[in-house]
Amino acid sequence: MDSSEIRSPAEGGRLGTPMSSRKKLGIHFIESEDRRMAFGRGYSTPAGSTPVDIHGKSIVDLSKTGGWIAALFIFGNEMAERMAYFGLSVNMVAFMFYVMHRPFSSSSNAVNNFLGISQASSVLGGFLADAYLGRYWTIAIFTSIYLAGLAGITLCATMTIFTPKQEGCEQLALLLGECEAAKPWQMSYLYTVLYMTAFGAAGIRPCVSSFGADQFDERSKNYKAHLDRFFNFFYLSVTVGAIVAFTVVVYVQMKHGWGAAFGCLAIAMGLSNMLFFIGTPLYRHRLPGGSPLTRVAQVLVAAFRKRNAPFGSGGFVGLYELPGSHSAIKGSRKIPHTDHFSFLDKAALQLKEDGCSPWRLCTVTQVEEVKILIRLIPIAASTIMLNVVLTEYLTLSVQQAYTMNTHLGHLKLPVTCMPVFPGLSIFLILSLYYSLFVPLFRRITGHPHGASQLQRVGIGLAVSIVSVAWAAVFEKYRREYAVQHGFESSFLTPMPNLSAYWLLIQYCLIGVAEVFCIVGLLEFLYEEAPDAMKSIGSAYAALAGGLGCFAATIINTIVKSATTTHNGSRSWLSQNINTARFDYFYWLLTAFSLLNFCSFLYFAHTYQYRTTPHNAPHDDHNTPTIM
Repeated sequence: MDSSEIRSPAEGGRLGTPMSSRKKLGIHFIESEDRRMAFGRGYSTPAGSTPVDIHGKSIVDLSKTGGWIAALFIFGNEMAERMAYFGLSVNMVAFMFYVMHRPFSSSSNAVNNFLGISQASSVLGGFLADAYLGRYWTIAIFTSIYLAGLAGITLCATMTIFTPKQEGCEQLALLLGECEAAKPWQMSYLYTVLYMTAFGAAGIRPCVSSFGADQFDERSKNYKAHLDRFFNFFYLSVTVGAIVAFTVVVYVQMKHGWGAAFGCLAIAMGLSNMLFFIGTPLYRHRLPGGSPLTRVAQVLVAAFRKRNAPFGSGGFVGLYELPGSHSAIKGSRKIPHTDHFSFLDKAALQLKEDGCSPWRLCTVTQVEEVKILIRLIPIAASTIMLNVVLTEYLTLSVQQAYTMNTHLGHLKLPVTCMPVFPGLSIFLILSLYYSLFVPLFRRITGHPHGASQLQRVGIGLAVSIVSVAWAAVFEKYRREYAVQHGFESSFLTPMPNLSAYWLLIQYCLIGVAEVFCIVGLLEFLYEEAPDAMKSIGSAYAALAGGLGCFAATIINTIVKSATTTHNGSRSWLSQNINTARFDYFYWLLTAFSLLNFCSFLYFAHTYQYRTTPHNAPHDDHNTPTIM
């Protein structure tokens, strides 16, 4: 093997040379031109994440592609996806209860599981995009699956064959469980098409934000500013979709029925798909880098095999890498060596028996990919608790609103419209973000963008604690008011003198939390993730959302079981909210959120941002470099 040795001027590089510090591994590398062929990838494309067209050819004139115009087509797809997502989340519980005659608790858990699966399975979509399909084709395939699922739900709500008989099923019969229940095959059909939409979302959610960010030139001096604004506008499109779902779709359902409401969602998704495909000539693409899970497995296996080998036992002192700016991973630049998780560096230590097997010898960049994925886990996991609170609000706060007066002057808003207010607060905050919040935080932090990504995540988590604490305080007042005014057993009768708009405080606070936490997290994950794992990085945020939904279901189950005694006393989460103790439950969520925030502060304080500048020009020469 024709290899060239790189070593520091002060040290020798051969076996037996003493190393005064473990950190000096970062300046010793073996770089071999043969290694490129050992991986089977002699790339002719420029190094790094150079944009290509849909045919995989390098784009010569970037001015004709990408930018904000291309991003607009992508915004439309995400807006429709979130419109369908929130439209199903707010309507499906009621549809299962009123039409399919399922108990409220089981309907709520089924929808929570749907929400969880649609987000947690985003890892699959991210994997397919980064490994084989690319982000464009992943979106194209899964958005079609999403549309098919919505069409199936529309049929279920339109054709009587898919639903049980509705004759003689009044509200009292529903509450007593005396209505004809849906047949097993009818529920099976509904779950099939419902989870088909969840599977479709799994391919869209991790790719849309990353694909939109790909449209901006990372070598431009304004790249950071464009990226920052892109993620804010991206989440604005998410918010607009949610607002439409909580208002227009709810209105259509009340006036024209369930079939028309779900049909609106299917039509919106169909139009967004058409818009997405129309923008195809404008898009910039990134080459998929091969299976990221395989590369991760290779690093873990190689490191385990050489776990007992000291760093001075190789043919050369140091770690293995390709020469020049090319890496062994398609669509990825080299990543500088770091000293975190040093046990993984054994995977890049060359021994005589390694040969060219990628399961025995990995490059530094491949090892650093794994290190980055590990470092990102605690940050993304810190947002799970925020997603638990968001999930609980979708069901618990709606139950609260049922017991209160929702009149706004002479206008009476449907209870299912109440979740629109967090969306409106998000819309307002994002609209004022650059004119109000950025200058304010810039004075406090000195950061050119007002706050770093991790600071924004931390602000969001802190505000979420205030939101759920207020929810606990107000719920105690609401419950006591109901008991004092004789509404203890009439939990579906609105109390005329208690306005539901007191709930706006917790709604608006959680909206502020979303803006800072989720937008900051999306931008953070995109920038920090390895070049060939951007979709996997974005999937971390969706996975945290999915785990939040599952965690909400688990917490609900445990609390309900633990607070229901053998003598039949009411649990904290009793269906009769006026005898339940939602206030205790909110305080429990406050305690969990506070502990989670403390954990986040630790991991954020110890986190080190990547040092590779995104706007650095690519070096296409195969000259040895010291990392």
